[in-house]
Amino acid sequence: MADETQPPKEMTDEEKMAAEWAASEAGGGDANAEANAGGEANPDGTSAARVLSQNEIDSLLGFGDGGDGSQENSGIMALINSALVNYERLPMLEVVFDRLVRMMSTSLRNFTSDNVEVSLDQITSVRFGDYLNSIPLPAMLCVFKAEEWDNSGLMTVDSAMIYSIVDVLLGGRRGTAQMRIEGRPYTTIERNLVERLVRVVLADMSGAFDPLSPVTFRFDRLETNPRFATIARPANAAVLAKLRIDMEDRGGRIEVLLPYATLEPIRELLLQMFMGEKFGRDSIWETHLGNELLLTEMKMRAVLDEVTVPLSDVMNWKPGSRLMLNVKAEDLVSLRAGDVTLFQGRMGSLNDHVAVRVEEITLRRHQEEEDL
Repeated sequence: MADETQPPKEMTDEEKMAAEWAASEAGGGDANAEANAGGEANPDGTSAARVLSQNEIDSLLGFGDGGDGSQENSGIMALINSALVNYERLPMLEVVFDRLVRMMSTSLRNFTSDNVEVSLDQITSVRFGDYLNSIPLPAMLCVFKAEEWDNSGLMTVDSAMIYSIVDVLLGGRRGTAQMRIEGRPYTTIERNLVERLVRVVLADMSGAFDPLSPVTFRFDRLETNPRFATIARPANAAVLAKLRIDMEDRGGRIEVLLPYATLEPIRELLLQMFMGEKFGRDSIWETHLGNELLLTEMKMRAVLDEVTVPLSDVMNWKPGSRLMLNVKAEDLVSLRAGDVTLFQGRMGSLNDHVAVRVEEITLRRHQEEEDL
């Protein structure tokens, strides 16, 4: 009868490896069975520890053939890098970038006088250092400031987009192959044209964030070396948005990277769920709240006058003592809610009740003076 632990010939390498491990872990079999299963036996009949090969070690650690890590991360490397796969989902940020795509489609058409289509490829979370190492060179990196948030962001324009925008703005003909001279620094004309493109995109980004939180993205500088565009620590988390720009037979990519530290001032707003074009606001609840506030009862006090009296005099008051007020019968009386003076009016009587007729709205006047 054939040994059951012997893997069949048609099994794959992974299945053979699994069968060998299962046979070596069984332990209670004889030495011949362990030898047939791929394990080794000591002269005394006990099983020896199995030694992993280099290929098995590389597979466990998540490296491809040769250990260059060119294959998709797996194994231990996948566990290490999985900490940033879903750092935090920001629903409103996706809405902001969708709005940015629509605005850029219009502004870039006016900027280039060409048919421009802008699409959003994906929004992912990355480590800042990993992103800098993955930028394909040559490229231009724009560092911009978010003035209201007091932090920075990074915009990357790839080589294809640089040559496309230079070709379009300088009157290049459609359908002709773009002439690219790699390995040389970008000229001043190319840098100035790309800077104009970046300023248009930054203006649209400011407009895209306006319904959520007003912010001004200000152009800072252009860099061609990623080492000079470091705006955060390599291990810091960031949001990366990849935009694809097509101008008929020309085009390229623009990538916008915003560190989570930059988005921290509006983090609570970005966590809201999208509720139509109001960007997180629910008008139904606003209406209900406003109606309920109008039905709220509020206590008001009519203050004739205020007099400062020493405590010694107050201690000497007796029934029948008089307190003189510095007002006349025709002077105005203050109507207060808490410590806030809302109105001023004249004291009188109506149907045998003391009444005050409102003469002036004090709260509105104070608000107008503060606005001025």
